[in-house]
Amino acid sequence: MLSALQVVTTVLVGLLVGVEFCVAFIVNRILGALPDESLVLGRAHGGRMLGALMPFWYIGSVVLAGAWAAAGWHRAGTGPVLTAAALLVLSVLMSVLLLVPINNRSKTWTPANRPADWREQQARWDRYHYARVAVLVAAFALLVTALV
Repeated sequence: MLSALQVVTTVLVGLLVGVEFCVAFIVNRILGALPDESLVLGRAHGGRMLGALMPFWYIGSVVLAGAWAAAGWHRAGTGPVLTAAALLVLSVLMSVLLLVPINNRSKTWTPANRPADWREQQARWDRYHYARVAVLVAAFALLVTALV
């Protein structure tokens, strides 16, 4: 049972890292090369689409990592799992406190209603997102380490 939990948790967190890495380093760069109108619409659509999915994915990752830590509490190698779970909690806090407020505004933007500082807000979101990706990569690395 523990082995299945370990695999499911590691795969789920690995996929989360992959999606968030792709958003940071591929999707946003593709959108950034488009005309401003398309950029705003693309990021707004992405914010709506991923904003609906990501809360479940993030919370699910925290729950699974916590379950793994609890199930393996008396076994060697629990430290990296606990640390990974703490980092996943940090990523949720970063999301709720830093990224979601910007995302909630930007997902309603159109070329006609975007605010004057829309580029600054998106640049701030990107900076926070890079930091969150780093936290997620560290959590994933710890989970993989705990498997070996």
